[in-house]
Amino acid sequence: MPASPIRKLVPYAEAAKKRGVEVIHLNIGQPDIKTPKAALDAVRQAPIEVLEYSRSEGNESYRVKLAQYYAGHGIRVEPGQILVTTGGSEALSIVMGCIADPGDEIIIPEPFYANYNGFAIANGVKVIPIASDISDNFALPPIETFESYITSRTRAILLCNPGNPTGYLYSQEEIRKLADLVKKHNLFLIADEVYREFAYDGKQHYSVLREPGMDMHAIMVDSVSKRYSMCGARIGCMVSRNPDLMQAALKFAQARLSPPTLAQIASEAALDTPPEYFEEVIGEYTARRDLLLEELSKIPGIRIARPQGAFYCMVELPVKDADHFAQWLLEEFHWKGATVMVAPAAGFYATPGLGSREVRIAYVLEQDLLRKAVRILREALKNYPG
Repeated sequence: MPASPIRKLVPYAEAAKKRGVEVIHLNIGQPDIKTPKAALDAVRQAPIEVLEYSRSEGNESYRVKLAQYYAGHGIRVEPGQILVTTGGSEALSIVMGCIADPGDEIIIPEPFYANYNGFAIANGVKVIPIASDISDNFALPPIETFESYITSRTRAILLCNPGNPTGYLYSQEEIRKLADLVKKHNLFLIADEVYREFAYDGKQHYSVLREPGMDMHAIMVDSVSKRYSMCGARIGCMVSRNPDLMQAALKFAQARLSPPTLAQIASEAALDTPPEYFEEVIGEYTARRDLLLEELSKIPGIRIARPQGAFYCMVELPVKDADHFAQWLLEEFHWKGATVMVAPAAGFYATPGLGSREVRIAYVLEQDLLRKAVRILREALKNYPG
């Protein structure tokens, strides 16, 4: 089981804090945006005397409201086609357990969310990576490349849209090409869409479940963590119109009994969040992205991928080993009493050697703090011996 590139440096960050160094966290997608008040109030005011199990598939009232929410995004599903999970993480793990036997393969464009590796290893699944490159913002590799990697053991193609760690937003045309490919080879297309709301520059997210003819092939994974700044709720879901798949997934859900009861109450209430909330949040993230790109562009020797969605930016640094640099930042460097924590990008790749000079930066902090963090990064690169 691989260590998380996002969390493995935490002991060094905690040691730095004990030495009195301020650590600015650019390593993890923990938004500082406030959780909707309605979600927190729903838990505070819940008339609960016994904290009971929920249904294994999740509360029916929540799934009904989720179906209504998806309809508002052009996605028509029934409550019975939604399985509530303990975060998007459990949804992904259940999906892999349902569709693949040990030794089967799932194709994933890399770099990808690091925990996909962990979920695959836990289920005995082999990840087949297809590399994308920072030079074209990590755009989808040619469909012909995907087809060349399909074997008798291939079960699915998995993508994150918008992407973590790249911020890449797949177009409707790209989703359609992938859909045609999985239908041709009778595979699943799994789309991790937890950043759906966060699309910039006038672009719109296109869900895999909006693509016609994909009822037996499309699987969507979702979560409240980023959408409502509720990472600690640990509520997600998997959605599919494939009845056999959902029946299999329910068996996994029954084995772990139920998703968290209080967090479902909060998540159901969060669905009443008005559109103005997202307009304000997207405006803030756009401003943060633009500031980050502007400040990073002032640092000599780096390359930056321009994010179109989510809230992550991949950066290639003028260093030999980004892992060593990230640890050095926490152990040996500070500027005016502060340092930064970044996520080394090698852990977001499955191909050995790729991403060794890259880091992922999460622009989830307010703008003044982001500006300060980039200044620290610039000073660090001036002083780094590697």
